Amino acid sequence: MNFQLDYLKDKVEFFEAASIKELEKRIAEQIDHNKAILMEVHSVSHQMHVLEDGRRFYSAVVHFKTNL
Repeated sequence: MNFQLDYLKDKVEFFEAASIKELEKRIAEQIDHNKAILMEVHSVSHQMHVLEDGRRFYSAVVHFKTNL
């Protein structure tokens, strides 16, 4: 029986929130989770969109890479 482990080299995650503080919190939580699997933030891209009723909508894309 052959047993082989493969690890993630990189991954991209998407986040959405109604406030910038909430968005930052969600990203920070995921950074902590990804540290456990030896991944670090490689890049972050974010946007803010104003809805028709004037509310703001925040989104971000975070690219994680292994530090091995």
